[in-house]
Amino acid sequence: MQLRKTVWMLTALSALSLVMTGCPEGEEGEVTCTTAADCTDTETCHPTAQVCVTKCTIRADCPDTEAKCEPLAGSTDSVCQCQTDELCNPGGGTEMVCSNLDKRCVARCTSDASCDAGQTCNTTSGQCEGGSTGDTCTGTSQSTCAYGEFCSNTKCEPAPVAPTTCENFPANDRPAWSATSGPQGPVIYDVGFVAYEVNSTNCTSGDAFIVRVKAYRTDADWPDNRSLISGFFYVRTDTTELDIIDLHLLVPNTGYERNPANPKDAEFMIYHCREPNSTRIQVGYYFTGGNPVCADIVKP
Repeated sequence: MQLRKTVWMLTALSALSLVMTGCPEGEEGEVTCTTAADCTDTETCHPTAQVCVTKCTIRADCPDTEAKCEPLAGSTDSVCQCQTDELCNPGGGTEMVCSNLDKRCVARCTSDASCDAGQTCNTTSGQCEGGSTGDTCTGTSQSTCAYGEFCSNTKCEPAPVAPTTCENFPANDRPAWSATSGPQGPVIYDVGFVAYEVNSTNCTSGDAFIVRVKAYRTDADWPDNRSLISGFFYVRTDTTELDIIDLHLLVPNTGYERNPANPKDAEFMIYHCREPNSTRIQVGYYFTGGNPVCADIVKP
């Protein structure tokens, strides 16, 4: 990755050594990896750069240049991430950019030779572009994107991953998931509000939020019957897990629909009973072997 070629510039410009691996092996002082097992206990494998990077817990663990501490798509470990080109240049220069691919401060590219194979240099922005994320695609769901991505507005984008600040999936109590290693369970790529039902018939009392979840799988088609779905969980803010299928939390009759054009893609409608006049609910969902997703659902 472009990241690997510029570690010496990062170190020279700021105190980024706080988040670099500091290991002597590997290209330009970094250790290449394919899984977190290749790194030390305090590190994780960057899901796109494929180098060991230091994990973070809070923003204070990160330098000002990469001050966002959150999981990257494709990983459940939080790492320091950059946000703007300006912050990557604390001295006021333009030598560094905040990589759209890796969310790390890297040297501005000047030609395709500055980038990894399969990537091209946008000499205007200084960004290496291409690879998997950002590739052109058509339709929705996985389309032609890599596992852990989905097609959004004709571009491959990383599927959402709940940040460790989400109460439903705190850092010490969440499913382990990586887009680049381990089991490849169903991927949730969209969660959204559908309706708010007053005196819902789906509940013994009170109202209900109806929430839509879209997910794809790569191992097989989704089953014809919802009763054959397994390993689909709703996680409350107290981390209690509820089996959505066993507890019949899908809206009766209309709560499950396979995409007729792509049976590996499906839509789920889940109801959540709440006290009357509720205004919001924070939900967490995941499939066994898949990405944990957190969403704040607000009644319009």
